[in-house]
Amino acid sequence: MNSHYALSARAFAPAHITGFFEVHDHADPMKKGSTGCGIVLSAGIETTVTMGEGIEETVILLNGKEVEGITSRTVVEMLTDRPVRVESTTQVPVECGLGASGAGSLGTAYALNRVLSLNLTTNKLNGIAHVAEVRNSSGLGDVAAQSLGGAVIRTSPGAPGVGSCDRIPSGESDVYCVVLGKLSTGMVLGSREAVRNINDAGKEAMKRLMVRPCMENFMRCARDFSIGANLATDEITDIIEAVEAIGGMASQAMLGNTVFAVGTESTGAELKEVLSGFGQVLHYRINPGSIRMI
Repeated sequence: MNSHYALSARAFAPAHITGFFEVHDHADPMKKGSTGCGIVLSAGIETTVTMGEGIEETVILLNGKEVEGITSRTVVEMLTDRPVRVESTTQVPVECGLGASGAGSLGTAYALNRVLSLNLTTNKLNGIAHVAEVRNSSGLGDVAAQSLGGAVIRTSPGAPGVGSCDRIPSGESDVYCVVLGKLSTGMVLGSREAVRNINDAGKEAMKRLMVRPCMENFMRCARDFSIGANLATDEITDIIEAVEAIGGMASQAMLGNTVFAVGTESTGAELKEVLSGFGQVLHYRINPGSIRMI
């Protein structure tokens, strides 16, 4: 291993959209999390970790700007007491329900593992990213899904290796998103009433999905969840109805002020056209893969 390689490493972690979920609290952050279902995206976050001379304190950068980056910072603190430079570049909007903090924490963990030659397994690294998310109220189940790829059903809560997951055979379907603004996961989950509504609707959605676990039923369950849990705004409901008017299916990305629709080659152009009436349309694909070193 040459010295340059030892000082810098880069990892990619995919974004993730949760369609519906149920919160499971636990004193142990490895066992705390959520059940539910969502889709892992082709786009995500690339994170480079650098260690060496001239770096005297840990710095977190997001798209070239210094940020607090509390979740990624927690990952660093869990793995080392040496100062490092963490540079993340996003291919998806942040704080919009696309699992950006989970992707950032995973990329940080994997790149640090390489830079420091820690030789930790994926379950250990995924667990560290999950704990960082839970401790900072930035996510509950994204890491579990992001560590697998595809359309992931989180059947029991907790970190990868603790909770359990299944998948809907999905292929690399097209995913279209319209982002209406930011929404803080922590703020929503800080409301007891909101969590109660989420859990009632989430339990019902999971029951319905498992009767017929396919993409079409997932989208239907996600749509009903967003409305039943009182999370969908009037604007989000208008977009969902506009998509349904052309025979498509859409829902809200959890937890975010974002609408997503899953299309096929034959429906993609029409879906995109309808969604473009509400804002810029972001186009991704369902990613059957997971985290990788670059």
